[in-house]
Amino acid sequence: MNLYEHTIIARQDTSPAELKQLTEKYSKIVEKNEGEVIKTENWGLLNLSYHIKKNKKGSYIHFKIKGKGKVIEQLEKNEAIDKKLLRHLTVRVKKFDLDTNYFSKNQDLDKSDKKEKVKN
Repeated sequence: MNLYEHTIIARQDTSPAELKQLTEKYSKIVEKNEGEVIKTENWGLLNLSYHIKKNKKGSYIHFKIKGKGKVIEQLEKNEAIDKKLLRHLTVRVKKFDLDTNYFSKNQDLDKSDKKEKVKN
C-alpha cells in the first residue's frame, strides 16, 4: 500500500455544509476503491497566489490516504468534473506526519512568544 497526501481547493463561496459534503464524498470514493483515509484536515479559507477562475481565495481540504494507485486515479477523475473545485494535488510520501497541524491557530504559543518579546 502506498501513502499519499491529497489536497483539494474548493471555490471561495462554498459553504461549510458543502465543504463537509465534499469531504464525505471523496472519503467514500477512497473507501470504495479499497483505500483508507488516515486523517482529514480542513485548512480553511486561504489566499491564493494568483486568481483561479476569478477566485482570490480558496477553501483547502487535506487528506492523508493509504491505498493503491487506482484510488488516486478515481479521485482525480471525479475532481476534474466537479464544478465546486478549483485545483487538486496529490503527493506520494514515505511516511505521514500525523502530529503537526501546520494551519491551526495555536493562540497559547502566540501569547507566550509575545510575553517573552515584551520582557526582552
